[in-house]
Amino acid sequence: MRALLSVWDKAGLVELAGGLSALGVELVASGGTAMALSAAGVAHRDVAELTGFPEMLGGRVKTLHPAIHGGILADRDRPEHLADLAGHGIGPIDLVVCNLYPFAADPSIELIDVGGPTMVRAAAKNHAHVAVVTSPHQYEPVLEELRDAGQLSAATRRELARQAFAATAAYDAQIAAWLAAGAGEETPDELDAALPVLWQPTLERVAVARYGENPHQRGARYRVAGGDPWWDHVTQHAGTALSYLNLLDADAAWRLAHELASDVPGRAVAVIVKHANAAGAALADDLAAAYREALAADPLSAFGGVVALLGEVDESVAEAVAAGPQADVVVAGAFTEAAVERLRTRRKATRLLSGPAPEPLARTVRTIGASAFVQSPDELVVPPGSWRCVTAVAPTPEQLVDLVVAWRVCARTTSNAIVLANGGVAVGVGAGQQSRVVSAEIAVAKAGSRAAAAAAASDAFFPFADGLEALVAAGVRAVVQPGGSVRDAEVIAAADAAGIALLLTGERHFRH
Repeated sequence: MRALLSVWDKAGLVELAGGLSALGVELVASGGTAMALSAAGVAHRDVAELTGFPEMLGGRVKTLHPAIHGGILADRDRPEHLADLAGHGIGPIDLVVCNLYPFAADPSIELIDVGGPTMVRAAAKNHAHVAVVTSPHQYEPVLEELRDAGQLSAATRRELARQAFAATAAYDAQIAAWLAAGAGEETPDELDAALPVLWQPTLERVAVARYGENPHQRGARYRVAGGDPWWDHVTQHAGTALSYLNLLDADAAWRLAHELASDVPGRAVAVIVKHANAAGAALADDLAAAYREALAADPLSAFGGVVALLGEVDESVAEAVAAGPQADVVVAGAFTEAAVERLRTRRKATRLLSGPAPEPLARTVRTIGASAFVQSPDELVVPPGSWRCVTAVAPTPEQLVDLVVAWRVCARTTSNAIVLANGGVAVGVGAGQQSRVVSAEIAVAKAGSRAAAAAAASDAFFPFADGLEALVAAGVRAVVQPGGSVRDAEVIAAADAAGIALLLTGERHFRH
């Protein structure tokens, strides 16, 4: 058996090569892959030995040769193919291990892989006789099957081929998107006519969920082939399998925590999410204090929610979380062993997740029955420094921080949304109401006494002054909203009459 190894991502390469070699597989490698195997002392042949031709054009041409592709593409069931191989002295290749240049990481002409996709597609086409491995995630299962059975089954080769074509399809889509967008230039209108070329996703299943939105629904997490979501790098330290709501809420909490840290750097951040909306969010001097502040905003709603803690959870932070209500998920940058043990003992059902920062989004997708709607992500484009104060009273520096917190949380809350913040803490969240006044009343009720001297945000304009007046009556002293209503003058007059600061962003953030 002969295997051809040519990979960009060297993760697990030496272990795979060593495992194949131990099974008696002859290894052939190219370029940087051959160098990595040589450095690790793994015996192999260089591609140039098979082709009789050295690499050229700075590495652009090394595997594009009949000695390679003849060995991959030969149909072993056709005598004329075997005669061609024998006549040209070409040996068959039974396994191709190849992953592609990381084009999406730094799009450029030089990162458009040619030889890699050609080998992958050739092996996938001939999967009746050749296995193709395109991801380090596949290495161990492939080795296990080879050890157990001595070969890969037809079903395995077919599934590997399917995943290979998915990977090359996604790769080509990334390149097409880059070219459609003007070779990397930002084009706000790129989601118009260019969309059929811009994004042709192939989804690959990554993990089966415990269940879907409800226990009677089955579900699984998929990723766009070729993508690298932060979820692929999450470690689960404790707790049962994740359901759809765990995934959805943890993603919302983790992204909001990172956004708040970006808005107001240098502070510890904690976020508690329930049913995709923040129940609490806080900036503080340390992580335990941030958690306690976020919890105090709405301890009733926090039960069964998701806690996001931006940083390492040590034993003191774990003790604070353990003393609080049951959380379905706690996601953090890291956990100490003592913290994991503490939470595992006190909160056995809680899933403990650690992971990297979430990946930036190029687009979002929502299903509409059997259709899907694709759009650019909802980013906060207008920075606070560009907000326009339209009242005689301007916000203080402290109020401005609270306005930023309220505005960020509001943008990530189901519409209609009103959020109150005080002292760097989102103290009242009114979400998902048909009436903006009712959202304001809910936010005020949740804030309680902390509504006094608070700042507030509205995800869309106040159509009438009554929503703002409900906030003023509770003691709110600064408000940020998009503006743009035909009654803006009436709302501004109400703010001036109350002696509060009112800022307009010119940017709406509905969320459904």
